[in-house]
Amino acid sequence: MYLKRWLLIGCLAFGFVGYPGPVGSQTQDQCQTCHREVLEDVPSQKYVNDVHFQKGIACAGCHGGDPTQADMDAAMDPKKGYIGVPRGAQVVQVCNACHADASRMAQWASPIDTVQFQRFETSVHGKPDVATCVSCHGVHEIRSARDPQSPTYPTQEVLLCARCHADPAYMRKFNPALPTDQLEKYWTSRHGQRLRQGDVRVATCSDCHTAHTVYPPKDPRSSVYALNVPIMCARCHSDPEYMKPYGIPTHQYDLYASTVHGRALLEKHDTGAPACNDCHGNHGALPPGVQTLSHVCGLCHALNAEYFGRSPHAAPFAKKGLPQCEACHGNHEVLPTSLEMLRPEAPVFTCRKCHTMDDRGTQTARTMYETIQRLVTLEEEARRLLTAAERKGMDVTDVWFQLRDVHAAYLKARTVVHTSDPAEVQKVVEPAIQLARQAQAEGQRALAEFDFRRKGLAFATLWITLLAIALYLKIRQIESRSRTGEPKS
Repeated sequence: MYLKRWLLIGCLAFGFVGYPGPVGSQTQDQCQTCHREVLEDVPSQKYVNDVHFQKGIACAGCHGGDPTQADMDAAMDPKKGYIGVPRGAQVVQVCNACHADASRMAQWASPIDTVQFQRFETSVHGKPDVATCVSCHGVHEIRSARDPQSPTYPTQEVLLCARCHADPAYMRKFNPALPTDQLEKYWTSRHGQRLRQGDVRVATCSDCHTAHTVYPPKDPRSSVYALNVPIMCARCHSDPEYMKPYGIPTHQYDLYASTVHGRALLEKHDTGAPACNDCHGNHGALPPGVQTLSHVCGLCHALNAEYFGRSPHAAPFAKKGLPQCEACHGNHEVLPTSLEMLRPEAPVFTCRKCHTMDDRGTQTARTMYETIQRLVTLEEEARRLLTAAERKGMDVTDVWFQLRDVHAAYLKARTVVHTSDPAEVQKVVEPAIQLARQAQAEGQRALAEFDFRRKGLAFATLWITLLAIALYLKIRQIESRSRTGEPKS
């Protein structure tokens, strides 16, 4: 220890010239000469592996000062820009001096984007006391993201993010509600499983959340905002060349975008509609299994799942290992449902996949179809009559409210068909049919009253007109007699 101190003093006193380091290093960097050769401190030993060192950037590039001066005070003179160890926001400023300057980055022929900080400062990590550049990239041993030893290399990145996000005590300071089991879930996903096998092409944290523009999931700018999730997943899963080694279809996004779920989310911007992660999961992303698929769909379609569980289909489906909802509705290509799916003669008759045209299942479907269709016909006729009456100025507001109950029963009946029990459907439809008939009668009564009023008005108008004419003629008669002197009758 004493020997090292005397060597340092000698170095500073006599201007010991630094050894000629590897290509691109600063050969006159007195900071490196003393810290690495004399003090043998850890940071200087690590810095030889740093991408900045390999580009010829001396210690002063970040710490400031004059690296050509052997005298310690002269080398660390604040007038020469010496700042010592950057801390907090100062770290970002130091990194920005180069990384936000396109001309400087061009000197090293760097392909790195120079707008990282503009993105970072608006992200959740850019808030004070959350993270800085060195939190993720390291300090004295910063490596290229393509280097397997870099903390931002795919196999290391998930562990890097987990240093904070898997620490409940640390995360409590910023967001106590944020789960801290994401890493554990990730290892159970297909992405995590393949990453552990050395496949660096699979999705890691930054592939979904991005590196510098990490926003909360409810922020429309976030890559994991509901409207952006399908497009984000499609970046890999819709690329035939990228997905070729995995043998996975690449048309899922196209199917999804054209169906009832995709249109609700992507066209109508209904963020309550399911995106990829609602069915496959987020960090523990796995395709739903046959036995779990109905539970996934049942998260939104709870009544459908409950009715199907009571149906005669439930046990055979489970025995044969058939996916419940997917068997009739599909998975990515979920089309809008209609009564036609129950009509045996219709091209979209769903039961045809398993049933023949004359078996019990088909007859059950026909019965349910005809029962609900009868309600539909009555409702449409009631609407026609009420609309006609309303256009004629008749007050039928209360009847319209009654018709709402009819339509609600129709919607419920379409859900009850999952029981495959015509009697259950009949229980829902029959009371609604009576309401629909009452609405029809009210509509007809309103139209009849309008006709009565119209005829009464026509008769009254005619009577008043005739009376006016008679009165007019009588007045003319009186006036004529008055001019001729005839006595008034």
